[in-house]
Amino acid sequence: MTWLRALKETTRSGFTLERQRLEPLVALRAAAGLAIVVGAALALFGPAVAVSSAFGAHQAAIATFQRSWRPRPLLALASGGSLAVSTFLGYLVAGRLPLFTALLFVWTFAAGLAWALGPTVGIIAASNVAIMLVTITLPSSIATAAGHAAMIAVGGLVQAALIVVFPVRRWGAQRDALADALAAEADYARRLRQDPTASFDPEPLMLARSAAALSPRQARRRPAELHGARGVAERIRPVLASLADPAVGVPADGPERDRCRELLGAAGTVLDAAAHAIRHGEPVRIDRRIMRTLKSPDTLRILSGPPRRAVIRLVALLDDVVEEAEGEGTGEGSHRDRPPLRELLPGAVATIRGEFRRGRPVLRHAERVSVVVCAGYILGTALPLGHGYWVPMTAVMVMRPDFSQTYARSVARFGGTLIGVGVATGIVQAAHPGTYLSCALAVLCAFGMYLVTRTGYVAAQVFTAAYVVFLLGMGGEDTGQTVPERVLLTLFGGVLAMVAYAVYPAWETPRLRHRLADWLLADGRYAACVVDHYAVPAVTAKQDIRQALLGARDARIAWQDALALAIHEPVRNRGLTRVQAEAAEHALAHFGRSAMLMEAHLPEHGAPMVPAAAALSEALRRDTERAAKAVRERRPLQWDRVKAALAEWQAQDHAVLESGTALLGEALDELADALDDGRRRRNDGGGH
Repeated sequence: MTWLRALKETTRSGFTLERQRLEPLVALRAAAGLAIVVGAALALFGPAVAVSSAFGAHQAAIATFQRSWRPRPLLALASGGSLAVSTFLGYLVAGRLPLFTALLFVWTFAAGLAWALGPTVGIIAASNVAIMLVTITLPSSIATAAGHAAMIAVGGLVQAALIVVFPVRRWGAQRDALADALAAEADYARRLRQDPTASFDPEPLMLARSAAALSPRQARRRPAELHGARGVAERIRPVLASLADPAVGVPADGPERDRCRELLGAAGTVLDAAAHAIRHGEPVRIDRRIMRTLKSPDTLRILSGPPRRAVIRLVALLDDVVEEAEGEGTGEGSHRDRPPLRELLPGAVATIRGEFRRGRPVLRHAERVSVVVCAGYILGTALPLGHGYWVPMTAVMVMRPDFSQTYARSVARFGGTLIGVGVATGIVQAAHPGTYLSCALAVLCAFGMYLVTRTGYVAAQVFTAAYVVFLLGMGGEDTGQTVPERVLLTLFGGVLAMVAYAVYPAWETPRLRHRLADWLLADGRYAACVVDHYAVPAVTAKQDIRQALLGARDARIAWQDALALAIHEPVRNRGLTRVQAEAAEHALAHFGRSAMLMEAHLPEHGAPMVPAAAALSEALRRDTERAAKAVRERRPLQWDRVKAALAEWQAQDHAVLESGTALLGEALDELADALDDGRRRRNDGGGH
């Protein structure tokens, strides 16, 4: 993609508004917490302290809107406390430019590294730096700075207390994650009616699994309908695929296929009903005709062999889903223990330490953002416009580890600031609102920001910019600045962020082959684990298969995320064209699906062993490791060991396994052809 097209795409993305379900009660609760804190601080301590406390309460509320399965009160407390520490330390050296610049560099560098721990931590850390640049200008002594920091922490405490006292849609995030997983299964069942080999995106199941990680206290308080439906949904997917696929399920045509389509449609209806019930906390409502279709005796007369066994298992699993959605299941093994934060600290330190390697995106982001923020602060201070913190504040809030978000947020922040600052400053200069009216307008803008925060960055930024103007006007600050000055400083910050990424980028495109190799390696391990279970059927092997499946899903999602970022980058990858990437993705999805079909028919403990399976499992492990290395080094793929092991399979009499291994072989050949075709085109001078 050229730079011009990339800029057009990111600009369009920055100004895009999404249709999202608004949560007015949650927004009202957050705005009420802000009003309580600001009102109390204004009455007791005056406007300056009220402004500090408002920033603390505002930031704590924003933290609770981030995607996290941690309890929302904990996020509010962590955000308010960390901002209080940032403000106090910043004020201690704010009067000495060299010393404050050094502190700002260290603090921003740490905030940049925080992205390694996830977007929620990264956003909170970046916001702390941005707000600190404003709040350090408010106190006049160390004692008052400590008081301001304490009030900021109180703001976080108030928001946390309101979440506890006035919960809105309790367990809503977990309900949505589980309902989305069931709805994705329902959509998959319906697509299989038309396309028996349709692909399935595992991300909803992975999100539901993340949401199921609970502390012991949460596990005791969790609603019954959230107990076991996720585990059942995980087991339904391979059954649906094995029933629909002509290779191991019903034939492509005939009465068996017609009955299969009816069963898949009925299964989708049941899963949708369970998803709706879990999302809204209501009873499951299913038409009796749907259940009669699933449990019709005619089905067992029409189908035989593996398809018949798949239908019996599917009906049992759907009964379990309905039972769990009604809140009557046992829920055994349906959640994972969530370790407390203190136990996560060593892992977090290890994760950040792992980023200190050349070329790592998060490390480059930390280096880039810390230099830009410090340069922006010095530039803003030197400019004769006053209140130069708008420059570094803009830069730290828009910069992200990837190109597309950095550029999209830069243009969105400029557009939102232009509107928000223009309207708010016009109101201030025309109406000259007093302290209390400015406070009310600031709270109203905060409510608007909380309400639309999920619809798009540009909409939220309109209200955020107006909020800052009214809040600083309430404290008697920033009233001399005009709209052009504020917009110009914001533009400087956005341009600095965009130029910095162009000069010191962290492109995802050159790393696509490594992501593809990781996915191939993970799929190979998963397939080998499944085949191992045929060689020696054992109960304990199923846990190994589960872990290998999760690893394959993680690798697939990492590839898809990287590809989505690379599409918008203004850089060409000579090592992997877009056509190659699409073909390779299809082949690896086929590879993983083949292993999943074999998993759907795993033999029970004590079943006869399949001697050829052991050789195939070892061949899969060794050849996929060699192939992954070849993908990284742009060499042709070879599957000598796998093909030899498959040749030995001809003597085995195991129809399901033979069909599954045939699909594995086809997928590996498809992957080799996809990558080798691109290599031949480059050798012939075709290139990308």
